[in-house]
Parts: sequence; C-alpha cells; structure tokens
Amino acid sequence: MLKTLIMMLLAVTAGTVGDILLAKGMKELGDLSTMNLRGILETAVRAMTDWKIVVGTFMLALFFFLWLAVLSWEDLSVALPMQALNYVLVAVLAKYLLHEQVSPLRWAGITLVCIGVMLITKSSTADKKAAAELNNPPAIQAGSTHGDSAC
Repeated sequence: MLKTLIMMLLAVTAGTVGDILLAKGMKELGDLSTMNLRGILETAVRAMTDWKIVVGTFMLALFFFLWLAVLSWEDLSVALPMQALNYVLVAVLAKYLLHEQVSPLRWAGITLVCIGVMLITKSSTADKKAAAELNNPPAIQAGSTHGDSAC
C-alpha cells in the first residue's frame, strides 16, 4: 500500500502541476470562444511553443505513465479514488498561483472527499488482510477437540 500511496502522490502532483500550467498558459493565450478560425489556428501554433503549455503537457504525460504503473499492481477501486487528492492540490495551487477564489463550501467538499479517500484506502488494507486470513487459516493444534472426540 505504501508503494501505491507514494506513486499516486507523485502522479497526482504531476497531473495537478500539468493542469495548472495548461490553465495559466491558455488564459495568457486568450479566450478561444471569442476567436474566429484564423485566430484559433494562430493561438494553436503559439500554444505549441509556449513553455507553460509544453511543460504542462509533459507533466500530464508523466501522470499518465505513473497511473499505468499503479494500475499494474493495484485494484482500480482503490487507485481511482486516490486521484481525488488532485482536488486538494488543484484548490491550493489555483488559489495561490492562479488567484482563483475558493469558497469555504468548496473547502468543506474537498475535506469530505479526503475523508472518503482515507476510508477507501483503509478498507483496501482491511480487505487484503481478511483475504489473506481466509486463504491461510490457522493450523489446527495437536490435541485440540473440535467435536470429533470419541466418547
């Protein structure tokens, strides 16, 4: 479980940094919905050379490959909820780097998501322990009476 947690923290961090860089880069390039086709094409070309877009894309690719690694050993039902840690990092970085407003209600929701992730992670550990006990029952001790004694 520690291996999964470390890899997911690295993956979520890479993904979050990638998202923040893409958002910041695209905000600086302009609102595509207000552009004509020529403006959109010019912006696309500028985006391909903008360092924030390039590094952001690289970070999202790194997230993807770390995610593939985690999926090679961990149950999806455990790994996927861990991606929700992204909400915490995105909120913090968006507030301080993008100067977005994060309301107390949003912080409360993020707190509930984190509690859910902790419960799912704990349940995974408990599930694996229970499965191991079922697969390896304790050995019957010599001299034990389990109703098969002759009277």
